[in-house]
Amino acid sequence: MCGRHKVTDEAAIADPGERVLTEVKGVEIAVFNVDGDYHALANFCPHQSGPLCEGPTQGRVTVDDDLEWAYDDEERNVVCPWHGWIFDVTTGTNIDAEQYTVPTYDIEVEDGEVFIVI
Repeated sequence: MCGRHKVTDEAAIADPGERVLTEVKGVEIAVFNVDGDYHALANFCPHQSGPLCEGPTQGRVTVDDDLEWAYDDEERNVVCPWHGWIFDVTTGTNIDAEQYTVPTYDIEVEDGEVFIVI
């Protein structure tokens, strides 16, 4: 059965890069503020079950087809504190190996309150 579960008030994670950890139905989940949008990600690294969402967030270096380097400073990637695996918070996908993903969850905001839908 699906339902909404209050996580926090928007004010608690108002600044980009902030996050809050919570537990819903026995699953530890982090809600991240990525440039004003909220994204929920399981606090679990598929590598060795590390606390993924407790690691730092960072931007990403990319290279285009013309070998031009660019740095996206939007902190939308979380680095597992155990072994450094990096996941995109918005998709749950490992940025180096797309076959590794972490569950993501829908977020709803109503009257300044943030909810996870699970």
